[in-house]
Amino acid sequence: MSKNKKGKLTLVALILMIFTSVFGFTNIPRAFFLMGYSAIPWYIFGAICFFIPYAFMMAEFGSAFKEEKGGIYSWMQHSVGRKFAFIGTFMWFASYIVWMVSVSSSIWVPLSNLIFGADKTGTWSLFGLSSSQTLGVLGVIFVILITFLSSKGMNSISKVASVGGIFVTSANVILIVGALIVFFANGFKAAQPINLAQFTNSPNPAYGSILAVLGFLVFAIFAYGGLEAVGGLVDQTENANITFPRGIKISAIVIGVGYSLAILMVGLFTNWQAVLSSPDVSMANVAYVVIKNLGVQLGDVFGLSASAAEIMGVWFARYIGLAMFLALLGAFFTLIYSPLKQLIEGTPKEIWPEKWTKINDNGMPVNAMWIQCIAVVAIIIAAVLTGGKSSKLLDYLILMGNVAMTIPTMFLAVAFIYFKKNDSINKPFIFFNSKKVATIWAIIVTATVGFANIFTILQPAIESKDYISTGFQLAGPIVFGLIAFFLITRYEKKYGNNDIDSQDKIA
Repeated sequence: MSKNKKGKLTLVALILMIFTSVFGFTNIPRAFFLMGYSAIPWYIFGAICFFIPYAFMMAEFGSAFKEEKGGIYSWMQHSVGRKFAFIGTFMWFASYIVWMVSVSSSIWVPLSNLIFGADKTGTWSLFGLSSSQTLGVLGVIFVILITFLSSKGMNSISKVASVGGIFVTSANVILIVGALIVFFANGFKAAQPINLAQFTNSPNPAYGSILAVLGFLVFAIFAYGGLEAVGGLVDQTENANITFPRGIKISAIVIGVGYSLAILMVGLFTNWQAVLSSPDVSMANVAYVVIKNLGVQLGDVFGLSASAAEIMGVWFARYIGLAMFLALLGAFFTLIYSPLKQLIEGTPKEIWPEKWTKINDNGMPVNAMWIQCIAVVAIIIAAVLTGGKSSKLLDYLILMGNVAMTIPTMFLAVAFIYFKKNDSINKPFIFFNSKKVATIWAIIVTATVGFANIFTILQPAIESKDYISTGFQLAGPIVFGLIAFFLITRYEKKYGNNDIDSQDKIA
């Protein structure tokens, strides 16, 4: 394939794509809702023990393998071996299939908030279908449309992802600037008092136990997930050995600091007891409640009447609906392509039917993308045809994907130890100068994510005796891992097990 520079990602475009893949604006009001200011130490812990060191590992990997098309598969394959790499990558890819099913139906909630100022999706109906069936139909149309547009090349993907990244950034700017205006106007008095006790104890009575706090720690760690998804974009990046690690570094620092700062900002204009203690406030709508409250508070500061301030609050909530819709749209564009690209272009092409490995003129594995689309659509249609009664099954599928999506993070951290020890690999960018230090941080990252996964699996059984949910979460990585093991073992029996892959032969 020609090394066409057309459509290469710039530093800014890369950073914005990372933002849409990793930074979840809704995590901020949800964190404050669950833990108040006491969420901040846990987010700092997650950044220090997981996200920032992991980001620098990804930067080293990306710089070293800048010409590789297979992303995380190539990184792990060259560092450890083919079987290890394939199992980790396939598990990760399979979990994103489930993610796409979930998002294709839930993305309409922020759109509804934009249009109506509230979540009206429960009342939507097309052709006499129920609301869940209607969302399924919209989800099918959405997945087909995104697949079609993504197949046109990186320009389409980067443009949409960049717009999503811009709106995520703007939402945070509005949050921080608005919070500071309210704070200054109120004589430097925060709506939620700032003292040591607030940083150690949650105002939410449901989060007073050790078990609940540990559950939030898992939430804080997983809020940083998704960085490995951009691994498949290294070969699509301008001056990759410089631009990619720089983009990772900037994004990691801004995201790590941004989460904690933004949670603090929420408390400057939101009193937990007055605004968030109502039983009507939930994880699903708290983002809109918080941002609406910001609009109302700003209206008061600007001397508007109570009704005008309320209207201002509604429009703030609508804007966040727009920002969240575009952010999810940008993430979908990135993730409908990047995991599949890493699986198809990185792994031995003989594993897959020949047509799946074909690359179109835009550099996209278009046939594989449509096969992926069919798989996602088939799952959605199953729910539609059963009148939405299979929603419980979909919930379980999502549970299967939750843990499976994060285990490849542990695979990559372990692979990084082998990567650092292999002196034959050229490493243009080095953050961890000492192999020993690199190993220690890799172990810390692995242990942190491992603990989060173990707790996530056991939590339903411990808290509510829901052994079925625990079983499905455990089944996810086992089932996906066994499928991957079968595929790669079958390949090695047929073609031998030497670790020289044929990704360079893909046409």
